[in-house]
Amino acid sequence: MSHRASAGACLLGPADVRRLATELGVRPRKKLGQNFVHDPNTVRRIVAAAGLRAADVVLEVGPGLGSLTLGLLDAAGPGATAGPAGRAGAADHGGAATVAAVVAVELDTVLAAALPATVAERAPERAGALRVLAADALRVRAGDLPGPPPTALVANLPYNVAVPVLLHLLAELPSLAHGLVMVQAEVADRLAAEPGSRVYGVPSVKAAWYAAVRRAGAVPRAVFWPVPNVDSGLVSFLRRPPPPGASREATFAAVDAAFAQRRKTLRAALTAWAGSAAAAEAVLRAAGVDPAARGERLDVAAFARIAAARNSS
Repeated sequence: MSHRASAGACLLGPADVRRLATELGVRPRKKLGQNFVHDPNTVRRIVAAAGLRAADVVLEVGPGLGSLTLGLLDAAGPGATAGPAGRAGAADHGGAATVAAVVAVELDTVLAAALPATVAERAPERAGALRVLAADALRVRAGDLPGPPPTALVANLPYNVAVPVLLHLLAELPSLAHGLVMVQAEVADRLAAEPGSRVYGVPSVKAAWYAAVRRAGAVPRAVFWPVPNVDSGLVSFLRRPPPPGASREATFAAVDAAFAQRRKTLRAALTAWAGSAAAAEAVLRAAGVDPAARGERLDVAAFARIAAARNSS
């Protein structure tokens, strides 16, 4: 039986997701953060919010059964026109190209092996644009990825490793210019938090080193199978140059020290990092930071100045 739609990829619905899982003998594993999206409208909304362009090589982490993968392969470039019900399909692109390629990194070897067949069945004209790498995204290096370097990251990240995966990929793949990731709602809040916010912390500062990060919407738990115990949020990022003054490693060491004891002043929190309370105060004053301030009030540029002041002292 053909699962092709009249135009574009045929996205997976709830029955398709259950059928594929049964055929593969797959039971979602909490350890791997496997919650599969089964709502086509949610997939279309994610793809639309990602702002993908025709030349983008999209990196997807944890494609699972292929729900988002099919939507990404069907993503229209600039100038696309909407098809029925606002959907942009392969025949509706108005001459605009789809994304150049999708590189899917999947830890589960069964799912990684099955993904090309799913795409070949439901989007045969785009099957050649898919590359699958069976690997742990936390250990992926730039040289491991097939084809041209990825320019965009769009993924439903496993909740239990979302922040480490995102920070690792931003560090390892400077070609990633922009992206949109789905994470646990509370994690989305932390990643996009501004200085002074109640949830501003280490993830907020480290993500800001690489990119401008913002909240891009909410995703209800009902669109997943199995249904998770938490809601999800979308976070978008746009790569920007890091702040001047110190290396990433030096700046992140200062960030980690400052937030290890959140309620303490920076003078106290950075004592061990700087060597003494007096040295911490001297470094902070040299960086133009009030020693009585707390880490949650500083942006990433201020932490870079602090690290640079320590290195020059």
